[in-house]
Amino acid sequence: MTLTNPVSSYIDIQRGLIRGEIFHDREIYELELERVFARSWVFIAHETMLPTTGSFIQNYVGEDPILVVRQQDGSIRAFLNQCQHRGMRLCRADLGETKNFMCSFHGWNYNLAGKLINVPHGEATFAPEDLADVKLREMRVTNYKGFIFGNWDENAPSFEEYMGDFAWYFDSYIDRYPGGMEVVGTHKWVLPCNWKFNAEQPTSDMYHGETSHMSAFEVMLPRKPDGRLQDWAEQQVEILADAKGGQFSSPYGHGAGWFDVGVPVLDKTIFDWKKRTSGEVAKRLGENRVYIPGHANLFPNFMMLGANTFRVTHPRGPNEMEIWSWSMAPVAAPPEVKDAIRVDLLRTFSGAGMLEQDDAVNWEEEQAVLRGFMARSEHLKYRQLMNKARYDHNGYPGKTVPHVYSEQAARDMYLHYSDLMSGAPWPELVKLKAERVEQERQACGKNNFLNPAEA
Repeated sequence: MTLTNPVSSYIDIQRGLIRGEIFHDREIYELELERVFARSWVFIAHETMLPTTGSFIQNYVGEDPILVVRQQDGSIRAFLNQCQHRGMRLCRADLGETKNFMCSFHGWNYNLAGKLINVPHGEATFAPEDLADVKLREMRVTNYKGFIFGNWDENAPSFEEYMGDFAWYFDSYIDRYPGGMEVVGTHKWVLPCNWKFNAEQPTSDMYHGETSHMSAFEVMLPRKPDGRLQDWAEQQVEILADAKGGQFSSPYGHGAGWFDVGVPVLDKTIFDWKKRTSGEVAKRLGENRVYIPGHANLFPNFMMLGANTFRVTHPRGPNEMEIWSWSMAPVAAPPEVKDAIRVDLLRTFSGAGMLEQDDAVNWEEEQAVLRGFMARSEHLKYRQLMNKARYDHNGYPGKTVPHVYSEQAARDMYLHYSDLMSGAPWPELVKLKAERVEQERQACGKNNFLNPAEA
C-alpha cells in the first residue's frame, strides 16, 4: 500500500508558508490520531501522582483513554482503558487506588498488570482457551526524572533519542533543584480550537506576549503609591520590550524559547525565591541554564510555561481541544513558595487565568476565521528569522537562533509533523532526520549561520 501525505501541499517550510487547512480538515485530524499521536512519546503522568501500589490515574493519548498504574514492584505501567470484551471504558474514575479493575458492563476483572483474572460465569460460557491470553493493551513507557511518557509504536526511537538535544533544555525546567518536582495544583478546560495552535505557541511564539498579555501585566503587577510599577515589576515589563534571548529547534518537533534574564514573573514571592536560589541552580546546571525556562513544548503536546506550569493539550476533533494543566513545584521549595506557585497558576494559566484567557481568545478567533474557504486557502507567514539558525553556539546544544522572537522552532515543528503525517515508518524518519541535520551542520559558514550571506 502506498501512503500519501495529506498535508504536503499545505506546508512549505522552505518559504515559511503554511495553509490553514491543517487546522480545520476532519480527514487530516483522523490521520493525526493514527500517524502523530499513536507514534509519538506523550506525557501521561508524573510519578508523584502515583504514590502507592495500586495508585492509578486516567489520561489520554490522542483520543485513546489510558490507565497509568503503579505496580506491585513499584514500577509504572500504562494500558488502554478499554475492556477486551465489548470495548467499554474499563475504569471511569479520574484517579484513585485499587487492587484490580472491574468493567461495569459485564463484570470482567483485570489485575494491576492488565491480565484478565475473573469473568462472571466464565467456566460455564467460555472455553478456557478463549480467555487464557486476554489482557489489556499495554503501552511502551519510560520514566525520565519522574516524568512518565508513553508510546504505542514499538519501532519508535527511544525516549532519549527522541528528545535529543532538547533534554538539555528540558532539564533546565525539571531538574533545577534536588528532590525533583511535585504537583501542587491541577486544572482542566475545553476550548473550541485546534490542538496545534496551543502546541505551536510554547514551541516558538514568545512574540505575542508584548501585545496579547500587556493588559494582564498592567493589572497583575503591583504599583507604588504614586501609580508607577514597583521596581522589580517594571523589570518584568522591560524583559518583553528588550527581548534578548534565543530559541531552540529540534528535528523531532520540540522547541524552546528564553529571555537572557529570565521569563517575566508576576509574583513577588516567586521572584525573590528565584533570585535567592539562582546561585544554587547555576552550580547544579551551569550559568547558561539558569534563565532557560521560558516557553517549551516536547512534541506533540507536552508544554512548559516558565519553570512551574506543565500542560498537555488533548485533541478533541479538528475544532476542539482539552487542556490539562499542572502546577509543579520543586520538592525542595519552602511551603510559602509552593503556595505562591499554586496561586500564580490560578491567576495566570488556569482556565480562569488572565494570561490563559488572552491566549484562548486568540486561538478561538483563529479557528473561527478558518471556517471560511478563502481564509483556509491563505498561506500563513511563518518567516521570522529565516536562515539564521546555528548549531552548538555559545554553549547552547543543537540548533538555535539568536533572538527569542523567532519562528524557526515552529517551522521545524511543522516539518516534523509533515514527516509523521507521511506515514513513513520510524526507522526511515530517523535516518531522514539525521541526514538533514548533517546537511545543515555542513552548510554552516564561519560565523556558524546556516546562510552566512543573509545573516
